[in-house]
Amino acid sequence: MTEDPVLAYESPQARPAAGQPLDRISVRDHVRSVEIGAFRSERGVEQRLRFNVTLEVSHHTAAQDDDVDKVLSYDTILEALDAELAAERINLLETLAERLAARCLADPRAVRAFVRIEKLDRIPGSLGVEIVRGTLPADAPMLRPVRRERPAPQAAAARPLVLRLGAGFATAPEREAWLDALAACGLPVLLLAEAEAPDTAGAGPEGALRIGLLAMEQAAWRLAGADARLTVTETRTEIDHALKTGLLAVWAPARLVMAARPVPSVGAAPALAAWAAGQLGARGQAALWTAPAAGEEPFAPCDVSRFLSWAEARADTTT
Repeated sequence: MTEDPVLAYESPQARPAAGQPLDRISVRDHVRSVEIGAFRSERGVEQRLRFNVTLEVSHHTAAQDDDVDKVLSYDTILEALDAELAAERINLLETLAERLAARCLADPRAVRAFVRIEKLDRIPGSLGVEIVRGTLPADAPMLRPVRRERPAPQAAAARPLVLRLGAGFATAPEREAWLDALAACGLPVLLLAEAEAPDTAGAGPEGALRIGLLAMEQAAWRLAGADARLTVTETRTEIDHALKTGLLAVWAPARLVMAARPVPSVGAAPALAAWAAGQLGARGQAALWTAPAAGEEPFAPCDVSRFLSWAEARADTTT
């Protein structure tokens, strides 16, 4: 047998030449609308997924006996898919593929599972994952070597301006003008929304950090709720995606900060902005509607034109 997942979707004539002795059943090009995805833009909406699932099955006499009870039914695949989609909302296609394969392989007659899942609505064409799971016999030959290719170079992450917004920004009368300027500045922007200092008495160092981060997350969601152009980002993947695609990203910081090792001491917003700028290789830092800290450029409520000049200079002097 071979480990090549592509062979599972080839014509039956292709399999004997590759040394495939097992029978198989499959569900092909099965399309379902599912809420799935790690990005904020994928939450609360459904998108089409296309499933191709092939199970290699142990030998049986179902065909000779014409006995439906001896055969592994196609319903095994469809019921496994229904169960996994109903269980909980999932972020990753990889997770869904793993769980679908495991559920199918729970039937002892299933030897291996080939699972291909594709998103049909994200790009022209499709994007997706393929996995093969199961146990090969110890004496099974590898008739075709697994090809290991050098990974394609990844595009450089966008280098943003990190802008710390004072607690009064969300309700400021100049907010709309500032957001227009941020959208028009031509550079990726990561916003950190400050909150009024929360009460952390008696919480201890970790508790105080978590309470402060939670307050800034609440401020981020309030700010994003005030303008449809703003998208809340929690993970590095979400941040990079937003910056590369020109979205105005508001950072909800708790997840990244608490996952860092060591956990940085960044309970105060200026320290958090500086840490984010270092992590992202920021083009510059600025404070809007709040007192500046070291390394931040200060901008008063009506400094929109000066901010645009400052942002233009960052574009000219950095790549």
